[in-house]
Amino acid sequence: MNTQPIVAATLAHTVDGVPYSAHYQDVYHPRAGAFVQARHVFLGGNQLPARWQGRQRFVVLETGFGLGNNFLATWQAWREDAARCERLVFISVEQHPFTADDLRHALAESPVPALARALVNAWPAHTHNLHTLDFEGGGVRLLLALGDVRRWLPELVADVDAFYLDGFAPARNPQMWEPHIFKALARLAMPGATLATWTSATAVRAGLRAAGFEVEEARGTGGKRDITLARYNPHFVPRRAPSRTTRPATPRHALIVGAGLAGSATALALATEGWSSTVYDRGDTPASETSGNPAGLFHGIVNAQDGVHARFNRAAALLTRRAITRALEDPTVVGAVSGLLRLDDADADTLHEVIAQLGLPPDYAQAVDPSRASALSGLALRQAAWFYPGGGWVDPAALCRTWLAQAAPVARFRGAVTVTTLQRVGDTWQLLDDHGRVLDEAETVVLANASDTMRLLDSPAWPIDTVRGQITCFQRALAPHLVLPHLPVAGAGYVLPDVHGLAVFGATSHPGDREPQVRAADNAANLSLLQTMTGSAPTSVPLDSLHGRVGWRTMARDRLPVVGAVPAPVDQQGRLDQPRFVQRLPGLFVFTALGSRGITWSTLGARALASWITGAPAPIEASLLDAIDPARFVSRSARRPATGATAHTPEGD
Repeated sequence: MNTQPIVAATLAHTVDGVPYSAHYQDVYHPRAGAFVQARHVFLGGNQLPARWQGRQRFVVLETGFGLGNNFLATWQAWREDAARCERLVFISVEQHPFTADDLRHALAESPVPALARALVNAWPAHTHNLHTLDFEGGGVRLLLALGDVRRWLPELVADVDAFYLDGFAPARNPQMWEPHIFKALARLAMPGATLATWTSATAVRAGLRAAGFEVEEARGTGGKRDITLARYNPHFVPRRAPSRTTRPATPRHALIVGAGLAGSATALALATEGWSSTVYDRGDTPASETSGNPAGLFHGIVNAQDGVHARFNRAAALLTRRAITRALEDPTVVGAVSGLLRLDDADADTLHEVIAQLGLPPDYAQAVDPSRASALSGLALRQAAWFYPGGGWVDPAALCRTWLAQAAPVARFRGAVTVTTLQRVGDTWQLLDDHGRVLDEAETVVLANASDTMRLLDSPAWPIDTVRGQITCFQRALAPHLVLPHLPVAGAGYVLPDVHGLAVFGATSHPGDREPQVRAADNAANLSLLQTMTGSAPTSVPLDSLHGRVGWRTMARDRLPVVGAVPAPVDQQGRLDQPRFVQRLPGLFVFTALGSRGITWSTLGARALASWITGAPAPIEASLLDAIDPARFVSRSARRPATGATAHTPEGD
């Protein structure tokens, strides 16, 4: 999907005080009030709250978020309903969102002030993304797609129970009411899904009928004579791509192999969806291997092409910022969401041009010259840089522990357990130890154990490499004159602010190297990086006083994670040209190849995986799901049989 800069709406009012769009020359709601319309047309027209009662999940899709009043009214109705569904997911698309300040002013007199404040406080950056906003401990989730509804509807992956068609009038905004919009809604509709809209336009009703909806007229309100209601009941239901449909296991329980960033994040994501899990790890404690470094970075990226790599990293960074901010409420988790600098060889003017071209907001990324970069970092930097205000650093092991604690009691950790073999017996997967004994079994298994995932899968022909990395650290007291940055600085390597009284920097990168011992030569190389990045080095610290830590990063050659259901053998396949059409082994999933971006990618990857496992709406668009899907390697091989499963190289970061 080609991204477009997001242009904010301008808050204006009619002489009667009704919010008004000068761009579309139409009001956001009738004079009678937004909640009057929301309750009569959208809630009443979709028979809510009655239809969600007793359900595990209920999904609403709205085609124009506006001021958010329909969402707030639906959220309030959910709160007040004793028989409500376990989880309410509200998906909405908005091309011209308000700024947080304008939204705050517009909702100042909201009938639900506490909910309105929560919405404003969670308001996302204006980037062309599907933003996840969680409320009520995950019981209510808003998936807010910023951009053109015509581009977004084909990219959404969801089973929708009710539709709110709420755009400006067809005469004012005809693009939102075109026939292909209704066909896109039908693709997302569950059997019997309902729809309501305030418009009674003949063309709208005809378009809905043509898309498979049964249409009826109903009484309007607030000066509107009649409205339109519909139910999805087509003569023919198109077959969905096999990888986009899931039969959730019963009971809702998963076994997760690996308790690093990927596994811990998956346990939390599944818990949020109402699933329990048992997390196995060969270490005594969570994150005892590569995820056990004393600190790590997280941040987005900017690239002029804004392809899948940049878009996935942006979506991941935006969600990670929220996840780390919450995790830092735990006093045992050390870190900061106070920004990160990534040095660049280009000059600041060139970086500014890319920002302007993409329309990225300053709360996501800024281009800064060497002077500004130096002021932000406290170092004498000689390069321009990208400044990511939502980036930062965190102790990854502590982060894993707090994620597992947040997932408790439905997530249980079992350490010092080595899973040697995975086998399928009937409808279940069994985990076996090195004596062939069954450790556990379940219908759903997630392999989140880095390179060991490939061994348990009998080494499929996926282009994934193992890269040895070594970081270096020493006690700050040994070099009191060394200046460390105020915030993380990354480039050819990275250097962190003070971490528990340590200077932490690095890191080396050696593909295929399996040497487990810390090497003095690598510490020396990291010292050279430190000198280059900061302009100083701890010359008073002898090499034998330096500490190092070795870890192995598992990386796909296209530099994206591998997240999703495991493809079935090729001889069981039909269509292979696109990942979403590839058949899967039932109940078996992977989350691996996080490379050096484990902290940044873990939350979004886990959310995407949990949506696949549980049938919840996906937190990213279909094209990004394809980009991280393990079946991408199968599809590339099928499209280029002469060259095999060679991965493409995406844009740089």
